[in-house]
Amino acid sequence: MCQYIDNFGLGPKVSDPGGVLSNGSWFRTNQFMLEVIFHNRLKKYECLTNNSSRASAVFIPYYAGLDMSQFLWSPNISVRDATGYDLVRWVSGRPEWRRMWGRDHFFVAGRIAWDFRRQTDDTSDWGSKLMFLPESRNMTMLSVESSVWNNDLAIPYPAYFHPSDLSDVAEWQDRIRNQERPYLFAFAGAPRPELRFTIRGKIIEQCLNSNGKCKLLNCSPETNNCDNPVNVMSVFQKSVFCLQPRGDSYTRRSTFDSIIAGCIPVFFHPGTAYVQYLWYLPENYTRYSVYIPLGNAKEGEKISIEERLLHIPRDKVVEMREEVVRMIPRIIYADRRDGVGAFEDAFDVAVKGILDRVERVRRVIRDGGDPGVGFSEQNHFKFDFPLP
Repeated sequence: MCQYIDNFGLGPKVSDPGGVLSNGSWFRTNQFMLEVIFHNRLKKYECLTNNSSRASAVFIPYYAGLDMSQFLWSPNISVRDATGYDLVRWVSGRPEWRRMWGRDHFFVAGRIAWDFRRQTDDTSDWGSKLMFLPESRNMTMLSVESSVWNNDLAIPYPAYFHPSDLSDVAEWQDRIRNQERPYLFAFAGAPRPELRFTIRGKIIEQCLNSNGKCKLLNCSPETNNCDNPVNVMSVFQKSVFCLQPRGDSYTRRSTFDSIIAGCIPVFFHPGTAYVQYLWYLPENYTRYSVYIPLGNAKEGEKISIEERLLHIPRDKVVEMREEVVRMIPRIIYADRRDGVGAFEDAFDVAVKGILDRVERVRRVIRDGGDPGVGFSEQNHFKFDFPLP
């Protein structure tokens, strides 16, 4: 992972002799670098203070995802849990902890929340139990995918585009608005035959049988096609719609790649985006995306992705793409190594969201209420979503 630490976690600069991408705002960013990027951005945050008595919220610079990545496959659960225990023991002993018993504390994880919510001590169960430790229940975790507990909140995966100035964003937006898109839809990914719940096999089959209307980018490990941002963005820029089925979990980094390319995302499960990135995506999902419940198809029932997409009126497609293009600044992590910021990006949105969350808890305390009520409970309605 060492190469991806370059440029404050943005990774190495992209080599693009073919001119697929614009200006110098593109990096080979690893999708698991969120905590490094966030920490380095926070070091440049204009309202940062080292005086905890003045702090509205307390950031814990713990790289939860990178730490856990070393041990996820370890059969020894004590090894998986060790750093989490060390962390909460240390942080709960700090004087600032006692102000709100940790409810103003937050940290960032570059992996999905389920990696930190092992519910038993069976060695076959996945992940660590970090978020089930008593102290952790009083903290908030920002991760690339949330779970059904209320103190997990989702923020975007880091993509490849990290402009430093609003003019760089505007230049890219103009470019993708006028981009020729010869493909109706595209899919970048690999089959997952070992996962029963996935519909990738159906998607790949329909793509291959589309008579050239679909562009398939095979991301199987042996191809290395999707390790290069130029390959991914080239396909997405040439496509009207980009298919975003579930992967190993509900969410995909590819969702944000497609938005940056001006490619309208097509979802097959509400957990992939709609119930995740509530600070970032329009509440009315029809403004920027298409939902096809392919996973709910009955045995023998054929749902044609191509037919569904062809039935969308052209003027509606133009409106959706414009909404996607408008979303770009808020879902990217800007390159702010010089400390100057000219637009609100994903980092800024996340910090505002945390500050609002902490302030709501503070008001409960001031009003004599119990700040623990609803803070970290399991909420099975969290992922409910009214879909047709």
